[in-house]
Amino acid sequence: MAVFAGTRHTAAHSAPPGTEDVKNMNEAQRITEWVEQKKESAIALARAVWGFAEPNWRETQSAAAISAALEAEGFALERRPCGMETAFVATWGGEGPVIAFLGEYDALPALSQQAGRAEKAPLCEGAAGHGCGHNLLGAGSFAAAVALKDYCLETGLRATVKYFGCPAEEDGGGKVFFARAGYFDKVDAVFAWHPGPANYVSGQGCLAVTGVLYSFKGRTAHAAGAPFAGRSALDAAELMNVGCNYLREHIIPEARLHYAYRDVGGTAPNVVQDRAVVRYEVRAPYVSQVKELFARVERVAQGAAMMTDTRVECELAMAFTEYLPNQALAQVANQCMEEIGAPPWDEADYRLAKGFLDTYNPEVQANIRSEIARIYGEDRVEAILAKPLDSQIHPFAPQNMRLVAGSTDVGDVGYAVPTLNINVATCCVGNVGHTWQMTAQSCSPLAHKGLLTAAKILALSAVRTMERPDVMAAAKAEVVKRNGGKYVCPLPDSVEPPIDTY
Repeated sequence: MAVFAGTRHTAAHSAPPGTEDVKNMNEAQRITEWVEQKKESAIALARAVWGFAEPNWRETQSAAAISAALEAEGFALERRPCGMETAFVATWGGEGPVIAFLGEYDALPALSQQAGRAEKAPLCEGAAGHGCGHNLLGAGSFAAAVALKDYCLETGLRATVKYFGCPAEEDGGGKVFFARAGYFDKVDAVFAWHPGPANYVSGQGCLAVTGVLYSFKGRTAHAAGAPFAGRSALDAAELMNVGCNYLREHIIPEARLHYAYRDVGGTAPNVVQDRAVVRYEVRAPYVSQVKELFARVERVAQGAAMMTDTRVECELAMAFTEYLPNQALAQVANQCMEEIGAPPWDEADYRLAKGFLDTYNPEVQANIRSEIARIYGEDRVEAILAKPLDSQIHPFAPQNMRLVAGSTDVGDVGYAVPTLNINVATCCVGNVGHTWQMTAQSCSPLAHKGLLTAAKILALSAVRTMERPDVMAAAKAEVVKRNGGKYVCPLPDSVEPPIDTY
């Protein structure tokens, strides 16, 4: 991590009474103005990336669109870092603290959906769609980076602004390869956000995860005439799944095992399958726990191969460190969120959100009702259901920190450099991610208001952080305490980006 230096602002305690409030108001106003000036560009970028809807490692048009927009704003580009064809690094400036923003732009398979339509209607059946809102994430971070650059030009604040174009967050983890290669070693702070149903600085952590391909090798034979001559790789894969199902009873409750077949060895039942490939993801709260569980899963795979007289090869393809919020950065960002406020919803937005909320089945709606009661209070359930958009800022509460069941490669960034992640509403309260509903809302007025709000909060948080050497020192101390003084990547150097293989 770089040494923090280079701002021209004085410490807050030296300012005359009342001056700090005025300065803060002016900063928020100027950042808001700069983001609003880029409003049309940012929304057009979000729409374009939504339309491309390119899945992991294939985000060619999306990466090109965002990088071209940054280049037009005066950023210098590094293309294809770490051997990732759809990754890039955009840099402006060369003095002062190094502030970075994370951008994502990968879509999810089979979530194609018409924009803003509250009934299932794919644009192209079976095609990919932005069911996690990464088109907004990339465009919002673009607007934040440009706003910070323009603010620096106007005020004389010295900074180096970076935008990391990160492919494959959903599957593969481009940020891990950046972190492993040392791209964050000279960065002072990283700012990120994610679209969702609520507005808050994330006080939640995410699980560590490892992704593995198990390839079983057997021997073909006529399944009726000479089954004794064959060795079924598919039988081995199925036995592995049975073994892992029994294993689930004896792992910690927070851990998760998921699997999917990549290759079942053919479609002819009268041919003994000589190959089968099954993909597993192993999750747990911490990397050390993932490693222990992964070793147990591997022994199950080896046992399945022994039982079927086949062979198994294990190929590690992805590994994310757990994400933990940086509390020093979060405190500053929480104040910035309160100043900027929630997205400015209108009656048309509430009607659109209600339309999407009503598409969920009764079981999901019951869960949503329970969550509303927990978050907003029992007395507000009906009011929130009638106007299901988050119109408030939920305070950062580190004492309530808990690990949620998802995973993200932002965790590896947070183990290398102070990293902030915020969530801003872009869809209805209770929205379920990775669904056609999210795809539809990710190209709607709800989403575009959310991405502009996120850009303002991120840029303002960056400015405020640069003004506070004490905050930066505390943020860096958190990282050192967490990583012991050096980031250690959970992915071995031998593992390349799993393009077209994972």
